[in-house]
Amino acid sequence: ELAPRASPRNINLARSGLSDSDPMVRIGALDMLENVPPAQSWPLASPLLSDPVRGVRIRAASLLAVVPAARQPATDRERFERAAAEFIAAQRFNADRPESRSGLGNFFVKRGRAADAEAEYKAALRLSPQYAPAAVNLADLYRGLGREGDGESVLRAALAASPEDPGLHHALGLTLVRVKRTEEALAELRRAAELDPGQARYAYVFAVGLQSAARVGDAIAILKESSARHPSDRDTLQALMTFSRDSGDMSSALEYAERLARIAPADPNLLGLIEELRRQVIKPDAK
Repeated sequence: ELAPRASPRNINLARSGLSDSDPMVRIGALDMLENVPPAQSWPLASPLLSDPVRGVRIRAASLLAVVPAARQPATDRERFERAAAEFIAAQRFNADRPESRSGLGNFFVKRGRAADAEAEYKAALRLSPQYAPAAVNLADLYRGLGREGDGESVLRAALAASPEDPGLHHALGLTLVRVKRTEEALAELRRAAELDPGQARYAYVFAVGLQSAARVGDAIAILKESSARHPSDRDTLQALMTFSRDSGDMSSALEYAERLARIAPADPNLLGLIEELRRQVIKPDAK
């Protein structure tokens, strides 16, 4: 659960988990490093490439696959290649499952093997046209290759099979944003937020889209509604603070900044901003 919030303040939790006697805890600690820069995660995770439990070894290989061979420490390359081969073999063994084909596609993306990744994602969708992660990943691969049109086609085909999947609507909305079809994009982003109000990210991205379309009031309304469900979501509070400040509502901006500070009390930039907002709020009364 902490993977999206890994920080210098809590990274010691992952560090201690990597040496836990329970292999499930070691795998969980590797999961927590998913968004940590490779230069920091490699020295922490690379010892587990030779863990006695295969499940731990292949999770370490999956995590570290993003580091090109030329940038891997020479002393670790052989261990990585062995664990990577085990990861690939495990996915091949379960090749009748769309999640295994998609997982292998993700691994190939990290290794820079775009054609192999494309083949795996397509295989996953042949096994299950309803398996949305494969469609989203394939569309993202096409985005990286400059093939936005192909990505849109993949997502629309997946939506025909799973019209109520919020992740597909969200991904299609982002695709349409990139090709500057704003109204279509907002409709898809709105649908994602409506289908899954439990996912704060969908509401946040929809609100950012509204703000970019000069609909700041609508954006703030969406964020307020989402914040009521997710009072500790930092992205939502950050956007509410910024949009309120930019629209001249310094009192609301200060309120959101103070809420943010309770979540991240050690952020020096935030503390400075709060002081500035307080001066802005007090100034009209002084007049």
